[in-house]
Amino acid sequence: MKEATAIFRKQVLDTRKNKTVLIQFVLFPIMTIVMSHAVKVDDMPEFFYLKLFSIMYMAMAPITSMSAIISEEKEKGTLRALMMSNVRPLSYLLGVGVYDFLACFIGTTVMSNFCGLDGGPWYKYLLVISSGLVISIVLGAAIGVLAKDQMSATSLSVPVMCLFTFLPMMAQFNDTIASVAKFFYTQQLYLALEDINNVKIGTEGLIIVLVNALVIIGFFVVAFRKEGLTKE
Repeated sequence: MKEATAIFRKQVLDTRKNKTVLIQFVLFPIMTIVMSHAVKVDDMPEFFYLKLFSIMYMAMAPITSMSAIISEEKEKGTLRALMMSNVRPLSYLLGVGVYDFLACFIGTTVMSNFCGLDGGPWYKYLLVISSGLVISIVLGAAIGVLAKDQMSATSLSVPVMCLFTFLPMMAQFNDTIASVAKFFYTQQLYLALEDINNVKIGTEGLIIVLVNALVIIGFFVVAFRKEGLTKE
């Protein structure tokens, strides 16, 4: 925990210098609040922008920010130095991951409050989004570890982020895409929020989300070992 806390504090200080990462945390909350209050269309479903942008935020922000943070430290040699100084991989992931999660969670809380979501549905909404944030954080970390530098991290994270982000939106208009999208955690969590006042996820959806989580965790472990960052 001491190692993880030190890494967490380091990331908080680094964010003040890294405006690119900071933008990832504030962009979608601002867009959601502005669109929800400024753009009204007849017969628009309740909390339309909140549901739409929440899924985008859940996938985009953690994947891009985690990959950017880790690839930058890897490029500068900081990551390997931390591993050589007996910082365990789990402690490092916990420190950076908790920092990233809290930043995204605060953004999610702010934008849902400003959109008027409260009470029981609000807590269930936060639970759904939080589960997606954790999965996206691990996925972003794996990409950051595999990338040689920040530029290659961007080229890897953008298509992955787009895949998980835009499939739920495209699935609404195309049955073929929907049949593929249902195997991704972002689609299942989007469906869970379809009726945001009655958030629920079925057994099939829960299984799909758990399988996605296990596959992505396995991907992260393999990436860490491949790069020789695990301790013998």
